[in-house]
Amino acid sequence: MLDKEINHMTMTTLPAPAEVAARANDILDALKAHPDYERLGDSARRYTDCWATFTGYPIIASWNLDTDTGPLFDEAMRVLALKSAVFELTDGDEHAAELVVSAPVDEMVHAVLAQYTLCQRMTAALGIRFVHMTDQERFGWNPGDYTHRCYLAAGWGEPNPRYWIDAATTRSRLQILNQRYATVGIGRDGRSHSIDFTGEAARLVLAG
Repeated sequence: MLDKEINHMTMTTLPAPAEVAARANDILDALKAHPDYERLGDSARRYTDCWATFTGYPIIASWNLDTDTGPLFDEAMRVLALKSAVFELTDGDEHAAELVVSAPVDEMVHAVLAQYTLCQRMTAALGIRFVHMTDQERFGWNPGDYTHRCYLAAGWGEPNPRYWIDAATTRSRLQILNQRYATVGIGRDGRSHSIDFTGEAARLVLAG
């Protein structure tokens, strides 16, 4: 059974949310039963120490690495399961499978996929495919969209509003963040800064 919604990037008719949800739950259960699942979660949570954007995790109110990365990992794995399900049900249409998600959740998806060895081993063993390409990403998640309907159909309840932040709120928070970033010389959503480190380094040596 097919949903009426069309992915206009490919003109693919998207699978019904109930169909996506059923397959996504099977995928997620299989992933959780894999012996490397716990290690994948631990490694993904540690990834924040190596890399994080200025526009993903920071839009979470009072973001805290210690308490937020665990719930975000759960959300990321749900998203990956949904994407994998859509990919299978559309005969490998990666455009259709690139679901619209909230920026902080998408950032944790990146952290999971950075665990390349584990992801390869787990997906190969389970016969599934994780789907994610930056050139296919679309932002601007809003309640009621296709991703939301699939999520609800999976029986996971309402997406946690702390992490699932709608498009308008995301724009507002990014504006606030950029105003704060600018006060320390960081510009363009963290894509540039005016810190030359010379003076800063000298002050740190003197202070230390």
